[in-house]
Amino acid sequence: MHLIVRFPPAPYPAWKADFDAHAEDRDQSGLGLLQLWRSADAPDRALALFEVHDRAAAQGWLDRQQALHGAIDADFVRPA
Repeated sequence: MHLIVRFPPAPYPAWKADFDAHAEDRDQSGLGLLQLWRSADAPDRALALFEVHDRAAAQGWLDRQQALHGAIDADFVRPA
């Protein structure tokens, strides 16, 4: 299973520093970062693809992110 997350716009350099600083929290929440993208049309928007190792722990991480940063658009996905 994977998780696709579209983070709300924020100044990218500050957002990226904060994102990198919390890598251990994501790891402990059952998430492995596979890819990180910046929007070509809105460079302060970031999207991430994670491999999910523990759905419940990943949902907890997502809930915490939404509580701290507001609405985050995210989808748990499986290959079709």
